[in-house]
Amino acid sequence: MVRSSHLLRYLLGAAAIAGVISACATNPVTGGKELVLMSEEQEIALGRETDPQIRRQYGVHDDPALQAYVQRVGERLAVHSHRPGLVYRFTVLDSPDVNAFALPGGYVYITRGIMAYINSEAELAAVLGHEIGHVTARHSVRQYTAATAAGIGASILSVFVPELGGQLGQELLNVIGNALLSGYGREHELESDRLGAEYLARGGYDSGAMIGVIGILKNQEEFEKNRALAEGRKPRIYHGVFATHPSNDRRLQEVVGEARKIKTLAAPRLGREEYLQQLNGIVFGDSVREGVRHGADFYHRDLDFAVGFPRGWRLENSPEAVTAASRDGDAIMQLRLEDLNQRLTPRAYMQERLKLGALKREGPLEGTSLPAHTAVSFITTPFGKRDARVTVLYYNNKAFAFFGAARDPAAFDKTDPLFLTTARSLRPLAARERRLAEGLRLRIRGAAAGASFAELAKKSPLNQHAEPILRLLNDKFPRGEPRAGEQIKIIE
Repeated sequence: MVRSSHLLRYLLGAAAIAGVISACATNPVTGGKELVLMSEEQEIALGRETDPQIRRQYGVHDDPALQAYVQRVGERLAVHSHRPGLVYRFTVLDSPDVNAFALPGGYVYITRGIMAYINSEAELAAVLGHEIGHVTARHSVRQYTAATAAGIGASILSVFVPELGGQLGQELLNVIGNALLSGYGREHELESDRLGAEYLARGGYDSGAMIGVIGILKNQEEFEKNRALAEGRKPRIYHGVFATHPSNDRRLQEVVGEARKIKTLAAPRLGREEYLQQLNGIVFGDSVREGVRHGADFYHRDLDFAVGFPRGWRLENSPEAVTAASRDGDAIMQLRLEDLNQRLTPRAYMQERLKLGALKREGPLEGTSLPAHTAVSFITTPFGKRDARVTVLYYNNKAFAFFGAARDPAAFDKTDPLFLTTARSLRPLAARERRLAEGLRLRIRGAAAGASFAELAKKSPLNQHAEPILRLLNDKFPRGEPRAGEQIKIIE
C-alpha cells in the first residue's frame, strides 16, 4: 500500500516531469527551442560552486600580469559572443598539462602548459574562443540532458524525494567531468570551432588562427602520445577540437572560411611579439608549488626537502603523492606526506595512523639522522594484496611515508634494497638543489645567426627530448630551424 505522503510526492514528480517535457528553452546560439533540464540560473550556480574546486585542484598561476592579459583577450571575444550578458572569467591554471576547458556559466580555464606551445595572441584567442563556444552553446547542459533523458523521472523526483537528494547534481558533475577530459563529441566540438572562429573574426583576429593553433597542437599531441607510450603513462593532450579532427579537415576549413567573411579589420591582429613577452619567464614543466622532478630526483622548495628515487624509474607527481615505477613495471614506490599532529614514535605512527597490521623485518632505518622506522606489512597495493615495504620518517613536523611494492615475492626481494635507499635519501635541500627546486623557465631570446635547435638542445636543462621539444615550442616541428634575429623560446 502506498502512503498518501509518498503518493503526493509521486504525483508532484510526475507533474514536474510533464512540465519539463513541455517547456523547452531557447538555444542562445541557434534561437531554436530545445529540451534542457537546467535553467540558466542553475547553470551559473553550478559554475560558481565548482570554480573553487578547480582552483584548488590545479592551482592558479601566480602571475597577475599574465592573468590580466588573458582576461583582456577573452573579454575581447566574449563581448561578441551569443551570451554577452554573462560575466566571463578567464583563469590561467598552474599546470603543465596541455589543456583548456570551460565550466557552465562563463568560467574558462587555460593551463600554462598549453600556453607554452602557442605563439601569438591570435592563437591564444583561438583556444579561448573555442571554450567560449562551449559556454554559449550550453554544451554541458545539453550533454547532461541527452545522457539523462531515459532516466528523467528519477532525476526530477530527486527534487521531491529527499532519499534521492544530491543525485541530480552528482550526475551532472560526472557528465561535465567526462567532457572536460574527453571532449563533448565531434558535433559539439565542431560547433565550438564555428563559434570560436566567428568570435575571433568579430574580435579583430584572423579566424585562420584556429587552423594554425590546431596544427601546432596536433604536432605536440603526436609527440606526446609517442613519448607517453614509451614511458608507460597516459598522454597529456588537449581534449577538444585537436582530438576530434586534423587541421585539414574539410568541415573545419568551411567554418573558418565562413567566419573570414565577417572580419572587422582589414589587417586582423596577430599579436606575436606581445604574446611572447607575456610568456617570458613562465614556469615550464612541474609546478614549484607541487615540487619539481629532475631525472629521478624530486625537489620541493617550499617544504625544503629532496628525495632520490632509483635511476631509470619514471616519476609522476600529483597533489596527493609522488609515485615512481620501475622500467619494467614490476615495482612501484610512493611517497605521501601528512602533518604530524601527535607526539608518536614513527613505529606508533605506522600502527595508529597508517593502520598497518603485523610488522615484519622491522627496525630503525639506518643511514639517516631523522627519526625513522621501517617494516614490511601485508597491505593493498597496485598489484593486489602484497607484502610491502613501509618506511616513516619525521622531518619539519611532517611524516614522510614511503610505500614500496612489487609484482611478486621475487621482484620484491630484489627491489627492497632500493625502497630502503630511497627512503634513506630524504634530506633538506642543499644550496645546489635549491636552484633546481625553482624549476624550469621559458625564456624569449633572439636567435643568433646560424643557430640550430640541435645546438640549443645541448645547452638545455631538459633531461630528454630537448631538441623536439624546442621545435614544438617554436612551431618548427619536425625539422625547422630558427632564422637569424627571430624571437624564439628556450628553456633555462
